[in-house]
Amino acid sequence: MLDLTGKIALVTGASRGIGEATARLFADAGAKVALLARSETDICRIADEIGEAALAVPCDVASYKDVDAALNKVEGTLGPVDILINNAGVIDPIAHLSEADPIAWGQVIDINVKGVFHMMRRVVPSMVARGGGTVLTISSGAAHNPVEAWSAYCTSKAGAAMLTSMLDHEERVHGIRAMGLSPGTVATQMQRDIKASGVNPVSQLDWSVHIPADWPARALLWMCGPEADLHLGQELSLRDDAFRRILGLIT
Repeated sequence: MLDLTGKIALVTGASRGIGEATARLFADAGAKVALLARSETDICRIADEIGEAALAVPCDVASYKDVDAALNKVEGTLGPVDILINNAGVIDPIAHLSEADPIAWGQVIDINVKGVFHMMRRVVPSMVARGGGTVLTISSGAAHNPVEAWSAYCTSKAGAAMLTSMLDHEERVHGIRAMGLSPGTVATQMQRDIKASGVNPVSQLDWSVHIPADWPARALLWMCGPEADLHLGQELSLRDDAFRRILGLIT
């Protein structure tokens, strides 16, 4: 396991699923971890279970004011952030473009795109001032291909993927390690919501094909290490068996 002793990691959407698994794994690897999410009850419970290495900070990433206040607390309590994991994301509304509620559609953009920008904008300048840092953003195959009734999600993930590319393009020279991770289908609440919708082939997948949330967490931890430097600016996919073998997930 990569040793993150002395590092400060911040995970958005840390109240469940990939975010929770990542926060726990990074703490196990020695990092101090800030858990951000709108669900204060959940992140406080998880932080209590992790112990002194964890700090729970309620935050709506769609609001830059919220993000700024949260980072002030993280920096004042744990220190400046070395690793940013942009994991917060939503998929609703699952609806055909011509029928989607405009307000709900816009909220997906606010969280999945503006939320990623807000975190990058607030954290990266401090990283650059200290010589660099790692910014990893959860992407999706939906960033690159249309999926029926997912116009908001596909559009937002495409935007988040471009933000990763932009960050790499502008800040790699200043020590910023920016990459995306496309985890595939993961056994989380989002997949339960997708299945309940009954729309498009993804909702018809058998639950057994979804990977556990700790697989993306293990990928994100590996991406924090020097072996991942060959992939700066890229999007790594956990659907790739070669990548799974590197992580020791399959033989």
